[in-house]
Amino acid sequence: MIFVTGGAGFIGSNFVLDWLGQSDEAVLNFDKLTYAGNLNNLAALREDPRHLFVRGDICDGERVLALLRQHRPRAILHFAAESHVDRSIHGPAEFVQTNINGTFSLLEAARAHWGELDAAGKAAFRFLHVSTDEVYGTLGPHDAPFSETTAYAPNSPYSASKAASDHLVRSYHHTYGLPVLTTNCSNNYGRFHFPEKLIPLVIANALAGKALPIYGDGQQVRDWLYVGDHCAAIRRVLESGRAGEVYNVGGWNEMANLDVVRTLCAILDRLAPKAHGSYLEQLTYVQDRPGHDRRYAIDAGKIERELGWKPAETFESGILKTVQWYLDNQAWVADVQSGAYANWVEQNYLNREKEA
Repeated sequence: MIFVTGGAGFIGSNFVLDWLGQSDEAVLNFDKLTYAGNLNNLAALREDPRHLFVRGDICDGERVLALLRQHRPRAILHFAAESHVDRSIHGPAEFVQTNINGTFSLLEAARAHWGELDAAGKAAFRFLHVSTDEVYGTLGPHDAPFSETTAYAPNSPYSASKAASDHLVRSYHHTYGLPVLTTNCSNNYGRFHFPEKLIPLVIANALAGKALPIYGDGQQVRDWLYVGDHCAAIRRVLESGRAGEVYNVGGWNEMANLDVVRTLCAILDRLAPKAHGSYLEQLTYVQDRPGHDRRYAIDAGKIERELGWKPAETFESGILKTVQWYLDNQAWVADVQSGAYANWVEQNYLNREKEA
C-alpha cells in the first residue's frame, strides 16, 4: 500500500486514478477536503476496494501515525498543500499552517513509522514530497531555466511556505536518514483543475460569457506541464529515484499567459463556437497582482538523464485534451462553482481596475 496526502485535489486525484489504472497496489488516500478537495474527482473508485479514503488533516500527527501503524504503507506521497498564490496574498496564515506545520507533522509521523520498520522495510520505504518551481523565484527573459541546484528565492507567501517545506524534507534526510525524494514541478493543467487557476478559469468564464481576466500585460511566462505527464514522472521517481535527491519536472513548454488565453479561445472557437464573434472579445486586462513573478522555466534534463522520463504531451496535444474534458464535464464545473468559490472570485477581482 501507498499513503497519499491530498489525494482528492487536482494533482493528487489524477495521481490516484492513474496509479490504480496501472497497478493493483492499494492507496490510502488522506485528504482534509478543503475547498479544492473534491471526492467527485474519485467517483470512478467508489466501489474499488483498492482505494481507502480517510478524511483528515496532515497537521494531526497522532492520527497520521496511527494510520501508518495500522496500514504499514511502503511509501508516503505528499501532495497536500495550499497552492494558489493569490489566496496566499489574501490569507497567508493557512499556507503556513498547512504547507509548513502540516509537512512537519507528516515528517514526524513518517520518521516514527520508518523507525519501527525492519531493515528491509526501512530500505524500501520512501517519502516523496511534491513541490513547485516557484521556490526558485523569478527569471529574466534570457536567464537559464531552473535546475535542481538553483538557489531558492521565493517571492510569495505560497512559494515561501513551499520552500520551507522543501527544506524540512531535506533536513529529515540529512539529520535522521529518512529516505526522502522531492519533485519540483512547473505549472500543471488538465482534468479536475479547480477553476481559480488560469486555464480552467478562462474556459469556465469564456463559456459563461464572462470577462477573461489578464493580469498586467499578460507577458508572464510559465512552463506548462500536463498533469498526466506529472503523474508519470512521480511514479518514475518513486520507483527509481535516489533517496535524498531532488528532481525538477517540467513540460518544456514556455508560454506567456496571454498566449495561453489566446490558444484557449481559438480552441473554444472551434469546438464550442459562440453565436457571434470570438471568445477573444471577452479578454480583459486587470491590475497585476503584487510581486507577480515574471518568468518560470524548468530544466527537466536530470530526470530524463537519470530516470528516462520526459513528457509525452506537447502543449498543443495536452491543452486540446483539457479543453475537451471541460466541455464534456460541465456538471463537474457547475458542482465546484459553489458559493465559496464565487465569493473568492469576487474578492480577488472586485478591486482590480480595468486597464486600457
